[in-house]
Amino acid sequence: MLSDIIDLLADPADGSALLGADEFSRLESETGHSYDVAKQGYVTLAAGAGLKHQGDNMDMVNARETYLARGHFAPFVEAVTGSIQDVVEPVADDVAPSILEVGAGTGYYLAHTLDSIAGSRGVGLDISPHAAKHLAKAHPRIGAVVADVWERLPLRDNSVHAISVVFAPRNPAEFRRILAPGGQVVVLTPEVGHLDELREPLGILGVEEGKIDRMYEQASGYLEQAADPVDISFPITLDKESIRDQVGMSPSARHISAAELDERLAALPTTLSVTARARLDRLRAV
Repeated sequence: MLSDIIDLLADPADGSALLGADEFSRLESETGHSYDVAKQGYVTLAAGAGLKHQGDNMDMVNARETYLARGHFAPFVEAVTGSIQDVVEPVADDVAPSILEVGAGTGYYLAHTLDSIAGSRGVGLDISPHAAKHLAKAHPRIGAVVADVWERLPLRDNSVHAISVVFAPRNPAEFRRILAPGGQVVVLTPEVGHLDELREPLGILGVEEGKIDRMYEQASGYLEQAADPVDISFPITLDKESIRDQVGMSPSARHISAAELDERLAALPTTLSVTARARLDRLRAV
């Protein structure tokens, strides 16, 4: 709930503290800015003209919720949670570890992490209001925020002990600003070959080369490697409904029509074995 993480949040316009007003129906900053809390429990914290980028639409969010709930990416979920556990373990017993997930989607990863770390609390940040509706109810210790990762993040300086980024954009300068001393960023990045068995028969997007190198180039001067990277790969057996949801939750959903997808799915066998591939990196402030 937003009331549980209000001490972590900041006015996106000027970084001043936010407080709940009118029984948390809105948030007010010390400098007089006001942000309405949606009836579903999330708040949009965007400065100036508001959000400049488009997030996942409702169909994409629903596809993500369905696909992840089937457990197809369970090894990814466990790996991210395990890394965050390692990061926050040194936090004092009398401090509730604060965890931010950027591009949190439906909150599936963050909810699992919060369940695994006693007393922790989470901020789920996503640019999509459709995702935020799921985030707000994904876990009782999640506060859901709609914001743009490319802009100033609506969190206070040195406020979070761990940041997780799962197949999502990064803002190294802002990550360094909001990390508490000793905090780290846990990044899961798809590797070349991820779900390649679906690429050719469905004509969908593949993982571009050099994603990891670009991540470290962008982080230079702000973040540095904090632990040895871990390559994660595992087989998945997908039926056609799961394949449909996988495509529907990915950027490929914007490039292929439902009719085209149905036609290509019809040519596939009843189930298909594919391989998930990603790399887990941990970074700390320079």
